[in-house]
Amino acid sequence: MPRPLLIPILLTLAFTACSRGSRPAHIGTAAPDFTVKDADSTVTLSRLRGQIIVLNFWATWCPPCVEEMPSLVSMAARLKGKGVTVLGVSIDADPNAYHKFLKNYGVNFLTVRDPEQRTPALYGTHMWPETYIIDRHGVLRRKFIGPMDWNSPEIVDYLNKLSS
Repeated sequence: MPRPLLIPILLTLAFTACSRGSRPAHIGTAAPDFTVKDADSTVTLSRLRGQIIVLNFWATWCPPCVEEMPSLVSMAARLKGKGVTVLGVSIDADPNAYHKFLKNYGVNFLTVRDPEQRTPALYGTHMWPETYIIDRHGVLRRKFIGPMDWNSPEIVDYLNKLSS
């Protein structure tokens, strides 16, 4: 392919894949159910039905994941009583790095480790962090790619509206 054509195609792909542009695939449909079992716990998404779920795919070695984690921890604590549950799915292969990260960053929301990346594959996730908002009925409502400030007024307001 001639180089002058390649750049516009790549730019188009980059902007249409982002959650801030066109509507991502699967938004408005039922969130794929899953069960992940690691050495610490077993989590089944459908058992969380009735809550607003902030499903965050992340890894300890991912700088943008590290960047957003403090605001995610803070938001999880702040909105827990309003029916908002943060579920973190780590793709870390090293359980020691995972546990050290949880301790060092005070991660106290529900987390599970999926080193085989089966769960992210269900969602078509390939960038970290990637986060989905799932409503009380199990429907995917939003998708965020990249680090977010989970305490921004826009996000908190959106989650509060979903939980009311």
